[in-house]
Amino acid sequence: MTARIDHTVTSGTFSLDGQTYDVDNNVWVVGDDEECVVVDAPHDVEAILGLVGKRRVVAVLCTHGHDDHVRFAPDLGHVTGAPVLLNPAESEVWHLTHDQDPDGSLTDGQRIDVAGTTLEVVATPGHSPGGVCLYAPDLGVVFTGDTLFNGGPGATGRSFSDRDLLVRSIRERLFVLPDDTVVKTGHGDDTTLGAERANV
Repeated sequence: MTARIDHTVTSGTFSLDGQTYDVDNNVWVVGDDEECVVVDAPHDVEAILGLVGKRRVVAVLCTHGHDDHVRFAPDLGHVTGAPVLLNPAESEVWHLTHDQDPDGSLTDGQRIDVAGTTLEVVATPGHSPGGVCLYAPDLGVVFTGDTLFNGGPGATGRSFSDRDLLVRSIRERLFVLPDDTVVKTGHGDDTTLGAERANV
């Protein structure tokens, strides 16, 4: 059975540097009818479980450690029995929200196999120290978290962020992928890498 991408949007807050904002987050589930992975676990475990259904969750993949992407990752991991994976460079950001550590790591070049397809971890620091994207060449998509949006790079200017590094990550790590690669973002609408070249 061919892997597919399921999607929902959850609503909640993002807090950093003493400020809190209302946000809507994309949640992506990649898999078939038997197994899947979840990309980010923001505000609502039940909504994510509704998307997962009865499938086995291979892993909860965290693109970065901001609270609006990982707040319910440990809970989701506990309910599903799946490991929660995060780039170790995100440890300080993760621990702003959670006392316990993630279950494992996401490192550059790592490959995660699910439902006959592969997600490749692409390190893209800048929005945060250990941000990663997840490239699925078979599906022609890249899950960018808050690295790249429809309209340009993710936000910088808060703690742990570096705009020059983020732009370099996008140019050197994402723009080497095919222009027609669909960008599945952490917030907002899809775009393509080709369409974003003029915005970076």
